[in-house]
Amino acid sequence: MKTKMSAGEFKNKCLRVMDEVRESGQEVVVTKRGKPVVRIVPARDSEPEVDLAGAITHEDPDIFSTGEDWEADR
Repeated sequence: MKTKMSAGEFKNKCLRVMDEVRESGQEVVVTKRGKPVVRIVPARDSEPEVDLAGAITHEDPDIFSTGEDWEADR
């Protein structure tokens, strides 16, 4: 597969190019008038969602407190 192709060629072969990029992992640069415009790269697998249930182990009633006794609080 080519690593560089014109926009017109990409337009004609778009679906085939996407399949080849996915399968081979090799990127393709699409050009307009010989200048790079976009790069087609394989999508990364999404990261698995993390279950945060039970992640909080300590709850403080005043999460904004520094623990210091301030004159304005009296």
